[in-house]
Amino acid sequence: MSGLCLAAGLITAALPFSAFTLAWTHSIEKIRWEEDYHIARGRLVPDEARIRGSGAGMEPPPNAQLRDGVWHYPPELAPLRSLKLSHSPYTRGYELCHGARCQPLAALLPGLPEFALIEVSPCAKQP
Repeated sequence: MSGLCLAAGLITAALPFSAFTLAWTHSIEKIRWEEDYHIARGRLVPDEARIRGSGAGMEPPPNAQLRDGVWHYPPELAPLRSLKLSHSPYTRGYELCHGARCQPLAALLPGLPEFALIEVSPCAKQP
């Protein structure tokens, strides 16, 4: 099983996850987005994305299906080496979900400064 690594400068965390959901709330439209990933061959592989509405610049893609008020679609992204996420006090932070439990990314990186770039990537070695 691969692990998931988080890094913001010298602050790091390793989690024993091989699959996770990244969730956030759009800063203007206040609509929740979710993206599911799994780790394969040292990359983050996007599985499914969900948008709980639409708004300015947030239209679901043409292949999205509406189920129970949520748009579901397969992201058209190649496997990624990492995700780089901005952390700031001006927007609601990202959440990392595993199973039925979601936690703010900031809570997984104690000591995170107000402004930071968080990198999410497969760990080079198993945590």
